[in-house]
Amino acid sequence: MTHVDERVLIDRLAAGFARSPRQLNAVHESDAELVRLPDGDTVLAVTTDAIVEEITAGLYRDPYLAGWMIVAVNASDLAAVGAAPVGIVVSESLPPDFPDAALDDLQRGIRDAAERHGLPVLGGDTNQAGTLALSATAIGTVPADRVLTRRGAKPGDRVFASGPVGIGTAFAFATLMCGDGARVNAVPFQPVARLKEGRCLPGIASACMDTSDGVIATLDELMRLNGVGVRWERPLIEAVHPTALATARRAGLPAWTMLAGPHGEFELVFTVPDARCAALDAAAAAIGWAPIELGVVMEEPVCSLRDATEWLEIDTTRIRNLFGDVACDPDRFLGELLGGSAPRVVGRSSGVATT
Repeated sequence: MTHVDERVLIDRLAAGFARSPRQLNAVHESDAELVRLPDGDTVLAVTTDAIVEEITAGLYRDPYLAGWMIVAVNASDLAAVGAAPVGIVVSESLPPDFPDAALDDLQRGIRDAAERHGLPVLGGDTNQAGTLALSATAIGTVPADRVLTRRGAKPGDRVFASGPVGIGTAFAFATLMCGDGARVNAVPFQPVARLKEGRCLPGIASACMDTSDGVIATLDELMRLNGVGVRWERPLIEAVHPTALATARRAGLPAWTMLAGPHGEFELVFTVPDARCAALDAAAAAIGWAPIELGVVMEEPVCSLRDATEWLEIDTTRIRNLFGDVACDPDRFLGELLGGSAPRVVGRSSGVATT
């Protein structure tokens, strides 16, 4: 099958399925599926994700990290809907010659991540396969009057991130050695899903999504679903993770590329109406959290970033689909990212937008 836009593929796959009358989200509208339970007061949040391409590409070479990530990626989907975790079921497809030591490391990664996220392993399935493949389904609950999805952002809402962004792309660049084969220092990567922070957001945030596919892909989806744009007002140096900035410098890449990779850092990007920003401050302070304000939702459906000296207009849809368009080749991706898909300079950065 030739590459197609993931959204188009999902629409095609889902077209033959009837939606549950209890389901509160439409296709694409939520990181986890939201289903109202018969008691009427509780919403079941359920999500499933797999780690196959990441293992095949050599991104998760360490079995411990692969085990950790199969829990973390699913926990992050629960975080994006503000769910309280209930548990997780895990399916492991193992090669017949998988070493005992690697299996032990894999299981430790699953166990440690499950304990760290409060997602006990409830069960699962095992299979034999030619290569290692992992999948899981995580379950959580949300009060019916506190449902949070990707839809609801409006012009004037403030845009936040749950923490510094870009380290997921930095990890991918460093691991796959993008950039003319240049080696950069290894990037430590073992993300913890923002479950505690996510539970602060229902009733405060107007929309939320995790950055599992990279920040620019996340912004593109939020913009598309809500028919809005985003003006990123905070200088990138203040929002991009220091390790990601260092990775970009060593590889000779501009800082904005750390937002553009297809592998993210599992932070949350969310929008908050001005009238609720004080409530966000209070909720965040109560748990010792410092969300990062990035900018503002705009009526015009474009995305602009504030770099050190320039305002850059980003073609978010082009960048979101770019990795698939170049057949998942890291060097071609980087070449196109810095070439035909590079941002357009639309003004000078002097503390205020000039667009």
